[in-house]
Amino acid sequence: MKAAVITFPGSNCDRDLTVAFERAGATVVRVWHKDADLPDGIDIVGIPGGFSFGDYLRCGAIAAQSPIAAAVKRFAAKGGYVIGICNGFQVLTETGLLPGALLRNANLKYVCKPLDLIVETADSAFTDGWRKGDKIRIPIAHHDGNYTIDPDGLKRLRDDDRVAFTYVENPNGATADIAGVLSANRRVLGMMPHPERMAEPAHGGTDGSVLFRSLMSAMALS
Repeated sequence: MKAAVITFPGSNCDRDLTVAFERAGATVVRVWHKDADLPDGIDIVGIPGGFSFGDYLRCGAIAAQSPIAAAVKRFAAKGGYVIGICNGFQVLTETGLLPGALLRNANLKYVCKPLDLIVETADSAFTDGWRKGDKIRIPIAHHDGNYTIDPDGLKRLRDDDRVAFTYVENPNGATADIAGVLSANRRVLGMMPHPERMAEPAHGGTDGSVLFRSLMSAMALS
């Protein structure tokens, strides 16, 4: 598997995401936000957490207008895999690759701690290493993680089995406790928790590594 990890001004999890991909066996290419195209042969694009462009306007809004964001949209339109974590999830909603929006946490506080999640679907390349209903522990670190979507949009997500993860205890006010969602073709995942920060024993747990291993298995079979 060949992964591209995007870096924007203000990204701070790009190295963490790179290491998680590499530990799973992927070859990783680092890509700058001003690049107009992705490298050849990419299987998956990773958009990391952080504070792209200082979170001015709205979180992810400026990053979504960068040259590389247009390339990521073209890649996704052709069926490429994309994962956006935390700020990366915000970027994906701003580009329109995922529905909904990430708003300020309901308690107006930055929250940083490990949390329990429920795996809501195992039917994706990102989640098929688990079973539906599994409880996993993944850290969060965000101030604007309140996933918000209208009732019709929520119904579509549920009807199409596109809610990937929910919080056991909602830390931010997210609609229906949603922590991560999938695109209609199930090849784009956005999630607020950070699996790359729980991907090796030194992190205090390895639940996040399952996601990266699942991707490797899916790529090997495709």
